[in-house]
Amino acid sequence: MPDKAVTSSKDEFWLGVRDELPMMLGVIPFGLVFGVLGVTSGLTPLQTIMMSSILFGGASQVVFVQLWASNIPALVVGGSVSVINLRHALYSASMASYLRPLPLRWRVILGYLLTDEAYALSIRRFMNKPYSPNQHFHLLGAGLTLWISWQCATITGVLAGTSIPPEWALGFAIPLTFIAIVAPAITSRADLTACITAGTIAITGQDLPFKIWIVLAAIGGIAAGWSVKTVTRRLRKQDAGDTS
Repeated sequence: MPDKAVTSSKDEFWLGVRDELPMMLGVIPFGLVFGVLGVTSGLTPLQTIMMSSILFGGASQVVFVQLWASNIPALVVGGSVSVINLRHALYSASMASYLRPLPLRWRVILGYLLTDEAYALSIRRFMNKPYSPNQHFHLLGAGLTLWISWQCATITGVLAGTSIPPEWALGFAIPLTFIAIVAPAITSRADLTACITAGTIAITGQDLPFKIWIVLAAIGGIAAGWSVKTVTRRLRKQDAGDTS
């Protein structure tokens, strides 16, 4: 564990808010797109808004309304959404060592707020900055900022309906958001290999059923990155042995 740094819960919370704010450039258009898709897919405005509050899954919400509009069986819709949200299990596993000492009520709240953007920012803070007993407030600040923005964007999209011009191309904000999340985290060959592998699987697997390419891309990326990291460590040990 890194050396402790005495930072207040207030400081950590507002640091999380400030770190999350630039992400809103992609999150808000993303939420607008979902709001429009929700009402055009046949959901009521209230159902669309409640989905953003209950499911709070971003990409899985978009897939849900797209499948729902195509009259796909409910079991298939639920299974597809569950597969897409499996990525959150990976986030949870990565965060576990940092959040395990917290009381259950805290882990429940932070687990609900653990989205792609909040995870990317907070895990970077946990790993790269000195440990603080209040560091979980960073995730709280980042998660709440995203939650409030997502709800407001969804409501705006629902109210705007189809009046948003197609030429605005708000859907392009979705991949841009994830690119902005991943790009700063690429700092080694293993990271780059993981990204290239996951991206390749994602692109070539678009025709797979139930959006399973998302999980396969995640598993493939992890395996590739881990393999490169393992080989790099062995080579370094060999070099160190030869030098000595």
